[in-house]
Amino acid sequence: MKYLVGVVRIFVGILFIISGFIKLNDPVGFSFKLEEYFSQGVLDLPFLMPFALAISIAVVVIEVMVGVMLILGFKRKFTIWTLLAMIVFFTFLTFYSAYFNKVTDCGCFGDAIKLTPWESFTKDVVLLVLILIIYAGRKYITPLVNPKTTSTVMVAALIACVGYVYYVLNHLPVIDFRPYEIGKNIEEGMSVPEDAPKALFEYRWKFNVNGKEEIHISNGDYPTVDGEFISVETEEIQAGYEPPVHDFTIEQDGEDFAGTLLQEPKLVMVIAYDLRKSNLTVFNDVKKVMDKAIKSGYKVIGMSASGPDQTNILVKEYNLGFDFYFTDETTLKTIVRSNPGVLVLEKGTIMQKVHYNDLEQLKFN
Repeated sequence: MKYLVGVVRIFVGILFIISGFIKLNDPVGFSFKLEEYFSQGVLDLPFLMPFALAISIAVVVIEVMVGVMLILGFKRKFTIWTLLAMIVFFTFLTFYSAYFNKVTDCGCFGDAIKLTPWESFTKDVVLLVLILIIYAGRKYITPLVNPKTTSTVMVAALIACVGYVYYVLNHLPVIDFRPYEIGKNIEEGMSVPEDAPKALFEYRWKFNVNGKEEIHISNGDYPTVDGEFISVETEEIQAGYEPPVHDFTIEQDGEDFAGTLLQEPKLVMVIAYDLRKSNLTVFNDVKKVMDKAIKSGYKVIGMSASGPDQTNILVKEYNLGFDFYFTDETTLKTIVRSNPGVLVLEKGTIMQKVHYNDLEQLKFN
């Protein structure tokens, strides 16, 4: 038991640190996921949505710190009970999402590793079993190093977490796991390989045959049945290939200009997913930088999920030299974790991407 607890302790501690670090790298993205859980129709806790970012930061810092504490054997009782509380909560959350199909990705590993709802639930069940093993053998959890070294490591870990979060919030994630990272081509990300797996569906056809209800199952073809059709139920039994970039449009007056704009040799996108939540004061700086880009021969466009009534006011108020196009809010949130943020593209390939705090880093050749 002693050796089993020792191995499980290290494994669980490392897993919590890795999972926490991935979300620590992108707390804004994790806060978007929490907003999904808090929204009406899922947990129905809309009053928590304004605090999603603060909660996301607290959760990921605790996750990393608890992993460090477990490995070090620091405050054994507190650490184990915190682990149990966290894993019970997340197991409930992932089961709820899976059973009711409310949130299709738990966000457990951010954008680095995508898990289906049932995969997330299974992962949490396995973790729960492992943590119960640790609880059963808690007497074997002893300090790994002396108290002075433990305190030093704990303080260093906490400072590192806080410093890292502060940096990524004021700039961009250090590691970009999304399909819009620098160097990726958006059009290529939207393409579907010829040999990509296609979705498979099962159809349950109901017929009235001689006064009795009969069900005929097929994979798509309408069954030949001598009876009256009642209804059909469709179930996806195998998901098809979904390209990493989807739901990407650049619309204006109902027309999608994505295909044309992504062929521009010099294109700058000013992205503000929701102008009501944007840091509007930075648009003075945005104007200066975009005027420079226009003089350098770049086509500049704005992209937002806000309506023309808001974008037109913004353009007029800050005398912006470019127009806004409509793009889905979730897509814009995925593209850049800054509101506003700026991308520079060459024929659809992302060459530069910056937070509004780093506008001076943009280079226009």
